[in-house]
Amino acid sequence: MPNIEFFKTSLGKCPIITFLDSLTGKQAQKITWVLEVFEETDIMAKQYFKKLKNTDDIWEIRVIYSGNIFRLLGFFDSNNIFILTNGFVKKTQKTPIGEIRIAEKRKIEYLKRKIK
Repeated sequence: MPNIEFFKTSLGKCPIITFLDSLTGKQAQKITWVLEVFEETDIMAKQYFKKLKNTDDIWEIRVIYSGNIFRLLGFFDSNNIFILTNGFVKKTQKTPIGEIRIAEKRKIEYLKRKIK
């Protein structure tokens, strides 16, 4: 059961909090519920969680609510810590490459800061 942590920029800003604050209360509540299930479950259903192909080990948490599709991207820091890097409303079939690149860039930044 992994613990979820939110990525913070070097200035202390949290992109996941900013994303959640941009949503309606019900949308944020559904995403929060899925995150809680993720933390409490040993094996997450594929409908909610999958590894993205052709990435630097980036995973996505998938949430559907009221016809909207939400994605939260992140990576494992260890077996017990999952770092969420960014979130977005999915409007196309494929995960936008720009969102994947943001997640990969934040992963590199996180790991560099962790080493220091």
